[in-house]
Amino acid sequence: MTESAQEILIRPGQTVRHYWRGLWLYRELLWFLSWRDVLVRYKQTAIGIAWALVRPLLTMLIFTVVFSVVARLPSDGEVPYALLVFTGLLPWFFFASALSETSNSLLANERMITKIYFPRLVIPLSSILVTLVDFIISGLLLLSLFLWFSFYPDWRAVFVPLFGLLGLSAALGPGLLMSALNVKFRDFRYVVPFIVQLGLYISPVGYSSSLVPEPWRLLYSLNPMVGVIDGFRWSLLGGEFDLYWSGFAASLAVNFLLLITGLAYFRRAERSFADVI
Repeated sequence: MTESAQEILIRPGQTVRHYWRGLWLYRELLWFLSWRDVLVRYKQTAIGIAWALVRPLLTMLIFTVVFSVVARLPSDGEVPYALLVFTGLLPWFFFASALSETSNSLLANERMITKIYFPRLVIPLSSILVTLVDFIISGLLLLSLFLWFSFYPDWRAVFVPLFGLLGLSAALGPGLLMSALNVKFRDFRYVVPFIVQLGLYISPVGYSSSLVPEPWRLLYSLNPMVGVIDGFRWSLLGGEFDLYWSGFAASLAVNFLLLITGLAYFRRAERSFADVI
């Protein structure tokens, strides 16, 4: 029997045991939903996928003017302030988009959930994959900025995919939690935009985290996106940026705690999604 012809038999007491195997068998559904959402995302838009470039570019210009020209905040070493901002915006927009898409993913696929069986985790995972498209496109814009400013990363750039995975996990944990809560309590859909808006200002996007006073820096690092953004800057800005390793460890610990908590709650709640959605 070929793999495509395999069947999933649902028996009492074996759901947990076969859940992850079932998720793998439904990988084609994962890719299908991701591709569908990519097509729908930019359908009937005037400039299409270029929106993935316009939004971070305009935000970078505004932040550079406000924080560098008006507030006169310093950059790190010889790094152009626009590069400092964009290396923070790149992981932040990835996190914000992934969190927003994931938290609303179950409600957007209500009919599928009520009509057929499949591992519900497929839906938020497909939403995460869609945001990777914008992330890759914005990364190409960052390469253009490096060429424009004649500023190039060193060997530490090989760690960018690792910090990208950390950004994904930072969004996936809260996203799974919010998506499950959204099914039962619809007003949680208004919480996520507030979190994203607040997080933009309490995360080191438009400024360097080195500006935070030393006595408060470890506490500040409990924000899981602090470690992700600092990691991106450490790997892309070369020796001009020093990573605060104690804060990075604290941020990483909170990141994984949220991931485990979100996944555990989602797994516990998903058995009742079809009944309450």
